[in-house]
Amino acid sequence: MRESERWALTAKGKLAGGRIKSSVKLGDYIEWPENFDLAQLPAHQSPDLPVELISSTKISHEFGLSSNKLNYLFSELGWLNKSLKGWVATEHGLKQGAVQSEDTRSGVPYVRWPETIIQSKLLLSSIHDITNLNITTSESIPLTNSSASTELSETFTTKYKAIDGHFVDSKEEMLIDNWLYMGEILHAYQRKLPIKENLYCDFYVPVGKVYIEYWASNDDPIYVARKEKKLAVYQKHGLKFIELKNKDVENLDDVLPRLLLKFGVSAY
Repeated sequence: MRESERWALTAKGKLAGGRIKSSVKLGDYIEWPENFDLAQLPAHQSPDLPVELISSTKISHEFGLSSNKLNYLFSELGWLNKSLKGWVATEHGLKQGAVQSEDTRSGVPYVRWPETIIQSKLLLSSIHDITNLNITTSESIPLTNSSASTELSETFTTKYKAIDGHFVDSKEEMLIDNWLYMGEILHAYQRKLPIKENLYCDFYVPVGKVYIEYWASNDDPIYVARKEKKLAVYQKHGLKFIELKNKDVENLDDVLPRLLLKFGVSAY
């Protein structure tokens, strides 16, 4: 990087073996080892070179995630544990270069990371899993609900795999499933409702005994009729449920915690 009129090495550059040299003719310049490969930098702090430490908030901005979601992702990787307030680095997290810190005013624990953590293959793989589609088949062909056993439910060929292993029917359901899993909220997919009708919910959260339904933007009369029947069944049996639409799925971090809290389910 350029500082004023001179070249300076970043922490990444130092880890890669870069050295600042001086020459009468050339002035200051950076010398790199012959086997220099930025992609192969370690994901933890080198013991003999200073590395800039950055917060989860700064890392989350790099990937377009919320800091809460990133910390839960670190937790899923086994690098952090949730404390009563804040986060504590695990042994595995310390091996990744985590540095345990504490807010001087509140005493809340938090963790800082070496900036090279953003190149960790484990981290990048996990971020890819929660932000991109994991398509397991090339096509998804709707099937006809002709039997009574599937009345009021839609049946599609499974196409998307959530990071907890659930196979779901749409990208939106995959995002909802991933959000619940990353928030460490126990949930079931396609759970049968506790009624005589052979009807299945999209998601069930047993802690609050609340069901979650995702409604696609679909004006097809058959789809609309099934949706109305399903809503009527929920209301008839007094079952607690949450409705999510496309705009809600785009803002799950804001929408779901608020809706789940109404049923006593705490998220983040």
